[in-house]
Amino acid sequence: MYEMGTRAFAGGHVIDGSGHGGLSSRHDFLVINHFARSTPWLHTAAAVYGVYGPVLFAALLLWGVWAARHTGDVRRMARTLWAGIAAVIAVGINQPLGHAVAEPRPFQVLAHPLVLVARSHDYSFPSDHAVMAGAVAAGLLLAGGRALGGFAAIAAFALAFARVYIGVHWPVDVVAGLVLGAVVAVAGLPLAALLERLLRALANTRLGGMLVRTA
Repeated sequence: MYEMGTRAFAGGHVIDGSGHGGLSSRHDFLVINHFARSTPWLHTAAAVYGVYGPVLFAALLLWGVWAARHTGDVRRMARTLWAGIAAVIAVGINQPLGHAVAEPRPFQVLAHPLVLVARSHDYSFPSDHAVMAGAVAAGLLLAGGRALGGFAAIAAFALAFARVYIGVHWPVDVVAGLVLGAVVAVAGLPLAALLERLLRALANTRLGGMLVRTA
């Protein structure tokens, strides 16, 4: 079906194998792209989630904030807030990293891959979507809500797969993105502890009362 080497074939179209992405990542991309061609019933859902997935993660963060306030758990609140902050920081770190690596998108290297969404021409590695998802999922897992954190982790892997499925990232882009986001969230736990102390100090103020339910 696919023959890897200096050139490969997909759907009768010649694909130049001399581009970026690495042979292993390129092979995996072609396998997933072929799977996408054979599953048209999944295209709309994958395209919508692959583009607008960050909205789900924003909703998960809001749910985590609500749950933490409902239980009065200051540590959980601090770590949930940190999950959102970590996502912003991780994406910020990813921008110069992406420019430094300068990885082209699959559709800029391969001939006629299936691409299900508008073609972005910024750099491919790592994936911003995966970076964000990895940070939020890791942060929510660290916050201690097992159900919410577990769902966020599954959603993060699904979003990473969707970004490859819709044809806009190499597999290595999304794997690296998930790892980078998770590393930022875990490495920043001392900042979450500082945030927890700040919330405890503000517990009797109006601002603190909005975030931490007091007796």
